[in-house]
Amino acid sequence: MAQLPYWIWLTTRKRLTLRGQQLALSYFGTPEEIYRARHSDIEQVQGLTDKEVAALGQKDLDGAKTILEMCSDQGIRVITSRDTAYPQRLLAIDVPPLVLYYRGKFMPFDELPVVTVVGSRKASAYGLAVARRMGNQIGACGGVVVSGAAKGIDSQALEGALEAGGMVAAVLGNGLDIVYPRESEAVYQAVASRGCLISEYPPGTPPMARNFPQRNRIMSGLALGVLVVEAAKQSGSLITAGLALEQGRDVFAVPGNIGIASSAGSNQLLQEGAMLVTDGWDIMREYMPRYPEHIHELRGTPPLELRQSAQPRQEPFLKVASPVEAPKQQKKSRNPLKFVKMAKNPEPNGENGIDNEPKRNYIDLQEKLSALTADEKTIATALIPGEQQVDDIVAKTGLPVARVLACLTLLEVKGYVTQEPGKRFTLNIN
Repeated sequence: MAQLPYWIWLTTRKRLTLRGQQLALSYFGTPEEIYRARHSDIEQVQGLTDKEVAALGQKDLDGAKTILEMCSDQGIRVITSRDTAYPQRLLAIDVPPLVLYYRGKFMPFDELPVVTVVGSRKASAYGLAVARRMGNQIGACGGVVVSGAAKGIDSQALEGALEAGGMVAAVLGNGLDIVYPRESEAVYQAVASRGCLISEYPPGTPPMARNFPQRNRIMSGLALGVLVVEAAKQSGSLITAGLALEQGRDVFAVPGNIGIASSAGSNQLLQEGAMLVTDGWDIMREYMPRYPEHIHELRGTPPLELRQSAQPRQEPFLKVASPVEAPKQQKKSRNPLKFVKMAKNPEPNGENGIDNEPKRNYIDLQEKLSALTADEKTIATALIPGEQQVDDIVAKTGLPVARVLACLTLLEVKGYVTQEPGKRFTLNIN
């Protein structure tokens, strides 16, 4: 507990990327040692920019202590990447958060079959009904449902799992003291009381747009696989699916109506090799050999009830009373997208990216990008001429849109890429 102020101080430095945080942490060993280091010593850390060195020179713990007081007052707890309870599954991703804030019961994610469910906020009645049923079945089978608590697919999946008496966790893109959107307040309260709310952002952090793509890496990082129920092209859900691939996670998708835009992205994932699923058991049977003590097989599928609204229900969450029985044996299918290897030595995330500077020649660029994955290098090279839209990058690289979106997110949080107005991207190289 005595070290927490230093962890929070380190992770709340403006203009210090997560890459910079990790470089400093690796060099000095602990946040306290970084805090006590002289300016001349900080300058010795290879890879830090001048602005990051200056950020680490701000020796003031008052902000960190205020955050800890807010956490204490609001029932929020803090866990660091050095704590034994920190999920190793999450620690292994390319850009793990150094600090997590949580409210509720922080479950042992590594010991449980965790599935992240994502999809459109403006889903169809079909998508909402499918999300609720998927969450219900995963929860009834013994799985953990992770989502983002947004209205639409997220909330429906969480509500379905809660109704089945299942375990749930919601990862937020803002401080845990802020309900966003307001329509999700009922889901917030239910998850906090019966599951766990998680964020890498301290209390008081508003729901800024740049936080949510970064949040998605945590959602996929906690899970064994990601289920996309209904998603448009170039959506946050596809970013999460792409991040899942980068992290070596399974990707599942529900087939959607070919006539609506909100299903175009999830249908595209199926074309690219995601596993087609029609119920929760399709997913859970994949993990039953690894978690036989947690997963229970279900027989029968309840009728698909279409809901016209994604608004949270006003009545209490109800436990599903359907019996648990063994189904007929089904042939195990394998996900062709499974176990995509991720680059080692993560290049992390932060509040601000690297400032724009004049572009350098190709040889210098290759040297600067040597730590990136092959896809990230390809995308970075495609950005050399200047601002590019996602469609332009897809056309130049030939990569699937989900992978392009995921790589752009990682490049942005690493400080290599900046997103400009109009969803245009530019390359930043020191």
